[in-house]
Amino acid sequence: MTLMVSRRQFLSTSLQAGLVLGATSVLPAWALPASRGNTGLNALSGNRFDLVIDRFPVSVDGRTALATGVNGTLPAPLLRFREGDEITINVANRLDEDSSIHWHGLLVPFYMDGVPGVSFPGIRPGETFRYKFAVPQNGTYWYHSHSGLQEQLGHYGPIIIDPRDADPVDYDREYILVLSDWSFEGPHRIFKKLKAMSESYNFNHRTVPDFAQDAAEEGFNAAFEQRAMWGGMRMSPRDIADVTGATYHFLINGHATADNWNAVFSAGERVRLRIINASAMTIFNVRIPGLPMTIVQADGLNVQPLEVDEFQMGVAETYDVIVQPQDEKAYAFTAESIDRSGQVVATLGPRPGMRAQAPALRPVPTLTMKDMAMDHGAMDMGGTDMGGGMSMDGTKNDTGMADMDHDMSGHDMQGHDMASMGGGGDVKRGPGVTKLAAMPSGRLDEPGLGLEDVPHRTLRYSQLRSLEPNQDTRAPEREIEIHLTSNMHRYMWSFDGVKFSEVTEPIIFHEGERVRMTMVNDTMMNHPIHLHGMFFDLVNGGGNHLPRKHTVIVKPGEKLSVDISAEHVGDWAFHCHLLYHMHAGMMQVVSVLPSGKTEHSMSHDGHPPRHKTPMQTDGMQDPNIQGHDHHKMGGEH
Repeated sequence: MTLMVSRRQFLSTSLQAGLVLGATSVLPAWALPASRGNTGLNALSGNRFDLVIDRFPVSVDGRTALATGVNGTLPAPLLRFREGDEITINVANRLDEDSSIHWHGLLVPFYMDGVPGVSFPGIRPGETFRYKFAVPQNGTYWYHSHSGLQEQLGHYGPIIIDPRDADPVDYDREYILVLSDWSFEGPHRIFKKLKAMSESYNFNHRTVPDFAQDAAEEGFNAAFEQRAMWGGMRMSPRDIADVTGATYHFLINGHATADNWNAVFSAGERVRLRIINASAMTIFNVRIPGLPMTIVQADGLNVQPLEVDEFQMGVAETYDVIVQPQDEKAYAFTAESIDRSGQVVATLGPRPGMRAQAPALRPVPTLTMKDMAMDHGAMDMGGTDMGGGMSMDGTKNDTGMADMDHDMSGHDMQGHDMASMGGGGDVKRGPGVTKLAAMPSGRLDEPGLGLEDVPHRTLRYSQLRSLEPNQDTRAPEREIEIHLTSNMHRYMWSFDGVKFSEVTEPIIFHEGERVRMTMVNDTMMNHPIHLHGMFFDLVNGGGNHLPRKHTVIVKPGEKLSVDISAEHVGDWAFHCHLLYHMHAGMMQVVSVLPSGKTEHSMSHDGHPPRHKTPMQTDGMQDPNIQGHDHHKMGGEH
């Protein structure tokens, strides 16, 4: 289920395809993977698309299962757009429940963003919804359901947007690699088990031999003290992933390692790998042993080329890399889960059907006191006063703000209720907040859990630089602080201790303003945080070349800042992209108010926050929806 096209051949094909209004396949026969059981990725292009959401049987790792997805394929078809084109996408829902499609990372009007209860009502059973928008950008993106837990069942697919002008990335051939996780248990059963016991899928707890090894390396007293600390907090230093290889089968383009999905290259070619992490819960460490990768794009936007040997990839992130194999041998493209409970391997080789040797799983990593945002002398959590969080003092060493004015006194803060905008200074411990970070720190210069001591080059967020200078280099007018909070034992996840079903007010931005958002991770898990409708300018010391990302990993105990230009009026989802964390409540709404407007009203009626779109008025139906009348906005979160 992949696309392999030489660049020259694709340009010729897409030129012809662009003359056709209907969606057409651009996959040539020679591009199909050669290993038995693999088929080419369904690829659609043009400016009119017809998509059908339904259930259908699939084969996953040698077993048959029932998927929920688009047009009968896992993953859903590749949609290939061209920057600047006006496109129409008709989405028919043949399920017996509501559904939706969100265009992840695309800067479309908010009423085309596809989030039920926030930007549109959702697509009811039997309905067809028409998405219409001008394609505003280029790069590698993806699309997925934003309804219930459908994403876990296969409701996701890749998007490639070809640039209107010349592509600054030079390559001879490309492959699209969609990483995902699959369980035969079913997502609602998984969520129920997590609520009953959050460590249901964690079988990597430390053992007596682990303690003996720690005692030999650190001394008995130090090892015992650390064990006592973790035990006193009722936490495990191996609590790295909620859902693991104990139930997950890890996939590339719908294929497990045994399928030996393979891609062909000719020695010396520049091969572009467009990698999309479309998993529900899995952060992957991506590497190709013996073959360096040059990162040329992050989250769809071009970056200054950076050669690495491995990088950690959060859920929903995308990276484009160039590889240039010189040897006539098979290479193992490897995506290993962050907790080392499993991996998926594909083969890159000079001939079809070759199989690269899969590397062994590496030792399970272990969390430290730094991941808890504390040191050995900071065990008293009672004094974790997070007040003063609105100050930028103390951040410049970690977030590259040395040449920026940190004094906010010259900016007008009147009219902004910081409590309603997620001000972290008011966060208190309670049923949904069992811990506040005592000593959060900047961690942009760290490669991610488990990669600290590997003997090769790893990506650090601090190294990313946008290829082109940032268009908006204004200093932020104000800063808001958001705390990532949890009660892990009860599987409660939230922002600022308030789960989504209890949110009464959105986070308010004003059209045209520049806002700094500082996120403090009070939990000991990584969270890939995504804001719809806007990009984060990651404050990493890059001057006027800050990398722009739609999703950022906030590490355990980390304090991370992003600058945001509030350019697109509307209501936008803001959430953790770990599916079960979002489902449990780690979600909010960011409302960008038009210039001159100071208030925003939200309606509930027993549902999460929801709003009328500009396409709707009281008693009227959205003209993009065909099939049923709408008086309530449905969809789970």
